[in-house]
Amino acid sequence: MTTQSSIARPIEVAPRPSGVFAARFLAMGCPCEVLVAGADEALAARHARPAAEEAWRIEAKFSRYREDSVVAAINAGAGMAVAIDGETARLIEYAAQCFDLSGGLFDITSGVLRRAWKFDGSDRVPTPAQIEPLLAHIGFPRLVRSADAIAVPEGMQVDLGGLAKEYAVDRALAILDEARPDLPVLVNFGGDLRANRPPAHAPWQVGVEDARSLPEPWMVVELTKGALATSGDAHRFLLKDGVRYGHVLDPRTGWPVAGAPRSVTVAASTCIEAGTLSTIALLRGAGAEEFLAGFSARSWCLR
Repeated sequence: MTTQSSIARPIEVAPRPSGVFAARFLAMGCPCEVLVAGADEALAARHARPAAEEAWRIEAKFSRYREDSVVAAINAGAGMAVAIDGETARLIEYAAQCFDLSGGLFDITSGVLRRAWKFDGSDRVPTPAQIEPLLAHIGFPRLVRSADAIAVPEGMQVDLGGLAKEYAVDRALAILDEARPDLPVLVNFGGDLRANRPPAHAPWQVGVEDARSLPEPWMVVELTKGALATSGDAHRFLLKDGVRYGHVLDPRTGWPVAGAPRSVTVAASTCIEAGTLSTIALLRGAGAEEFLAGFSARSWCLR
């Protein structure tokens, strides 16, 4: 196994079965990997590096945890218009489409609820008194947007965390596919993934986790081309008095959605589409399957 590094940005490259190499690194708070088939170890390392660089770029630009990010600048505007570039404007416009598609359930201003909720696997469920005041600071339609600027009312925030990782997967795959379209590649950022083509020996085998069956996957999906994303409570949850509280919150109530599946997996042409459809399906609760039936994308709901 070799380690490629770039100023404290390590990428580990290790062999996998059937002539595949996995380039692994950390980004956006999760383990990431780029699987490359049909290449030797050195080529796999070189080929994967641009994907990691793109993930780190998007993380730096859109992270809510960095004071120098675009998101931090927008949220610091306190009602004043803040100039944004085309990439940011496109992501926010996509968020607007998701808001409409979900009937207001997918709302990038609902991140303020994390002040009350800490999904760390503990039993520390917030009280209604902690949640109720935060609801006044949620409401996507209250944002003032133009093609090159956005104003967020004082006390509100935008959070692009529900889009950035999936967007990064799509961007990384596009960069790699443009450089070497002949190399089969699967980009996997924290379980959200996309492939350009299958290895010569067989389709990509993707295991989908369930918190109740770990470490074994509850199903395996064969993927030749396209994206796969899963939303659920396998890793981010609270557990109190036998009740499991998932991390997808209803912005109208501030509480986890009642009747939601344990997880929703969607296969689509792009990762951002798969990710938003799986998240919106969870937000639909008992109506998850009915919502997904209206789309051509393959989907699986675990209850």
